[in-house]
Amino acid sequence: MIEEEKSCKERIKAHYQSRMDEVRNLWNLYRENPEAYHDEYGRWDEYGLAFDYVKPGTFEGQKRGYWRYQISWGGPSDEFRFYCDENYGTTKIEYCFMDWFDGASCCVKGKNRQLWEEIWSDWLDCELPQSKKSEAEAD
Repeated sequence: MIEEEKSCKERIKAHYQSRMDEVRNLWNLYRENPEAYHDEYGRWDEYGLAFDYVKPGTFEGQKRGYWRYQISWGGPSDEFRFYCDENYGTTKIEYCFMDWFDGASCCVKGKNRQLWEEIWSDWLDCELPQSKKSEAEAD
């Protein structure tokens, strides 16, 4: 079976690991030097397509709001979602992989979760999640 014929559930593990490798490499470069450039992925602040807040009810059946760090869009697309409590503490982080009327997600755990917690903390320090939520709620 070729890659395009496999379901997202069958493909998610490889895509998730690849993304985590990229994120880890870029984040480590950024921590050493915020201007550091990776030949294949660019700079940390150029990596993702978007970071925004998705209000509850944006999608059918969506009860909770979440922050979305979108990596790619189209077919396939992927993103990391951050679910938080009222104090912006993450309660769940998940990776979502979607491709034309199909999708799969997995919880981010272990060392990968620790990495995203560090990144989230950095974003909180510069009030990025707070400002994105305020922007979305003002619409």
